Amino acid sequence: MTVNLLITGATGFIGSRVAAAAHQRPDVNVRLMRRHTSPGDEALHGDLADPRSLRGVCADTDVLVHCASHIGGAAETAAAINDMGTMALVAEAVASGVRRIVYVSTASVLGRGPFRGVRPGEAPLAPASATSRTRAAAERHVLDAGGLVLRPHLVYGAGDRWVIPGLVGLLRELSATPTGCDALHSMIDVETLGRAVVAAALSQLSGVHHVDHPDPVPASELLAAVSGQVEDPGAGAAVDVATARARSAESPRALHHLDLLTVDHWFADDAFWKGIEDVGCTPGEGFAATFPRSAPWYRSFLEGQLGGRRD
Repeated sequence: MTVNLLITGATGFIGSRVAAAAHQRPDVNVRLMRRHTSPGDEALHGDLADPRSLRGVCADTDVLVHCASHIGGAAETAAAINDMGTMALVAEAVASGVRRIVYVSTASVLGRGPFRGVRPGEAPLAPASATSRTRAAAERHVLDAGGLVLRPHLVYGAGDRWVIPGLVGLLRELSATPTGCDALHSMIDVETLGRAVVAAALSQLSGVHHVDHPDPVPASELLAAVSGQVEDPGAGAAVDVATARARSAESPRALHHLDLLTVDHWFADDAFWKGIEDVGCTPGEGFAATFPRSAPWYRSFLEGQLGGRRD
């Protein structure tokens, strides 16, 4: 039986991989909702900031996969899109008889940690930004409608403009690599995440699930991969965490990524991967095997966006 699947946010970093994975499945008929459409575009027009534009968008849809989110910027805009926009979209889905709603959220709704082997439901919501607060509100709208919420933590791969670029920015700020960083992080490459979201949409999973590779990545391994395969601004120089914090005092972004290296964010959820086995999806290879595939993209991106290599 063919499943009619509607995806929002399909031009984004994660949503584009979800759409690509869905198009690979012969049992799925894919439709996309976009804020901007043009004549001849097969995508449906829908703007989360304008609930009136969502009327009828979920007609003849079996499964809604909601990947669209507003990240950063004004708190009012985040509330309008992530909170109120999701509420309107979910209401439209319910009214249209959509049988399954999946929302791609973020582990950031749980706050800044530390988290070590935390399973779904073991940590309370503690969002620390307007983006996280409004995405937590979006989760509630989806869960109240009986939907599925997926929470990846650090997502990497071609198109990532935050995780790895932020670490390189930190290394440039320090002109060295921090030592003594032993935090564990849950991570997933964006291609695997795209496949996992589609598989989850076709599965029987419900509630809230963490979506990361089962093996957490030590911060030291992450730093070694970045400095060895992407950029090493310090040319092998090292600095302790206390000194790194002092050198980064004027850069909130650098401090944020330094905190990532020193605070555990390890989320465990074996039930998620077991729940999508029957749909033909596994976590695949871990960070050590998948990161090198995206390293060339990072090098190219950083040369253009951060002023060239400094190694």
